[in-house]
Amino acid sequence: MAHYKIILAYDGTEFLGFQRQLDGRTVQATVESALRKIGWKGASVTCAGRTDTGVHASGQVVAFEHNWFHSEADLRDALNANLPLDVAARSVEQVGDEFHPRHSATARCYQYRLLVDSIQNPLKERYAWRVWPPVAMDLVENATEKLIGKYDFSAFGTPPQPGGSTTREIFGATWQIENEYVVFEILGNAFLYHMVRRLVSFLVDIGLEKRTLESIDVLLSGDQKKMVQGLAPAKGLILINVRYPA
Repeated sequence: MAHYKIILAYDGTEFLGFQRQLDGRTVQATVESALRKIGWKGASVTCAGRTDTGVHASGQVVAFEHNWFHSEADLRDALNANLPLDVAARSVEQVGDEFHPRHSATARCYQYRLLVDSIQNPLKERYAWRVWPPVAMDLVENATEKLIGKYDFSAFGTPPQPGGSTTREIFGATWQIENEYVVFEILGNAFLYHMVRRLVSFLVDIGLEKRTLESIDVLLSGDQKKMVQGLAPAKGLILINVRYPA
């Protein structure tokens, strides 16, 4: 029985998130169904992060055990032949038994896209949150710099398990302008539930001068336990990659 790691990409628009549910279409159930069609006998795959309803991924990591007697490329192609068009295995490799997509990870990278446009654009809004007026990038970037480091992010999200730690470390966070898009990218050791989307909403409010630059210092101090109001739409969020020790 070999242990395999898959880099998975998916358009989350038509999924109720990654994690399998009793009712509704999920990425996990879709992948497991495709695996069973090629002889997989396992009960459940493991993943690096349980993305929410409507969230996309280009670098989700999934692992499972399987008796496969062909090449890794053949496994990738066989899996893709049984997956719908909005999910794809981008790569497959055999890994050691000790590998776990979530527990072995050292960092996760997410990207969030804003579309700066005063008029609706159906062809560009599937993977972005349209905002108007334009945000003040100097304010947004100054606020973003304050996120770097280890803080109590309880004002921005909840832990995966009740009573779990709300402290997370952010290694990097940047904004880039790409034509009419403004792209936020954040790298951290882990993220709380809804943390990135709440951060984006909060930073946009600062850029629109609905909140002060100093307000983020209060929230990162951990003294304010009340959850921040405002949640950026799921459609703008993409899990870009998950990092592991060399």
